[in-house]
Amino acid sequence: MGRLLDVKGLETRFFTQDGVVRAVNGISYHLDEGETLAIVGESGCGKSVGVMSLIRLIPQPPGKITGGEVWFGASDDRKNLLKLSDEEIRQVRGNRIAMIFQDPMTSLNPVLTIGFQISEALMLHMGMDKAAARKRSAELLETVGIPRAADRLDDYPHQFSGGMRQRVMIAMGLSCNPQLLIADEPTTALDVTIQAQITDLVKRLRDEIGMAIIWITHDLGVVAGLADRMIVMYAGFIVEEAHVKELYGNPRHPYTLGLLGSLPRLDETRARRLTSIEGLPPDLIDLPKGCPFYARCAYRIDRCAGENPQLEPVAPGHKIACWVDVSKTQPAAMGDGKR
Repeated sequence: MGRLLDVKGLETRFFTQDGVVRAVNGISYHLDEGETLAIVGESGCGKSVGVMSLIRLIPQPPGKITGGEVWFGASDDRKNLLKLSDEEIRQVRGNRIAMIFQDPMTSLNPVLTIGFQISEALMLHMGMDKAAARKRSAELLETVGIPRAADRLDDYPHQFSGGMRQRVMIAMGLSCNPQLLIADEPTTALDVTIQAQITDLVKRLRDEIGMAIIWITHDLGVVAGLADRMIVMYAGFIVEEAHVKELYGNPRHPYTLGLLGSLPRLDETRARRLTSIEGLPPDLIDLPKGCPFYARCAYRIDRCAGENPQLEPVAPGHKIACWVDVSKTQPAAMGDGKR
């Protein structure tokens, strides 16, 4: 597999009346062709802003991409997406890179039929005429498991359930056979059984079409059987990156330990209590000088307060941003001060 995406030092800021929000702080990662990468972390950690910056969907103002490079495409056709003109990036969006958003009801136009909304992308990017686009739209709806697809093209979004609307969004995303599909918490608004159906659908389509996927979520349970690699974000920084089995089996950052500790598991006894991460994330307008997780970390040492660690390898394919080896250190009781 060749390299499809290279993100280098990406920075995004929001200039507000209260100050500059440092939403994404110099993150770097890559994605190979056909690979599935999960980006996890709690709300406000920069997951969505980071991927929306890739395809320049950040509202300007108040947002601005203030640094970095985003190289996309095969080795003989690589382009820095941050340097493309508005017209050039529009040709990439929806065509080579598609995005599925969290709430399909706010992404679908309520006064246009489903058939029109899918056909529009096909006519714009694929050059199809109206009849061909309508036929292809019905095929796409069938592909994502919507019954009587041809009869439903003239229905409006409010006539579909939440799970069916998300299937429509997936159909729209796949309409132009993208090389990369970005899914921004696509199952958050759905109940658990529908979440599983949507996740299985995306896995099946990925295997059939061979596209790469970036799956954004705050729920580590959703991505365990879906992703190849995972990135953990906190306060706009990447704090851990590893293959899925390695990250679940050998987490090395205190924040990742906290996330996994708060996840219910079927292979544990009922005597095991779920843990929570005390405190609140830092203010992105006034980030601390040192590690952003310092105030909430049970493994912290003096160095953490004054110096933010870089993302460094600790094993093949496994990187963390931490001064402490959690595998050799016992956590302190929170509230005891610095260790």
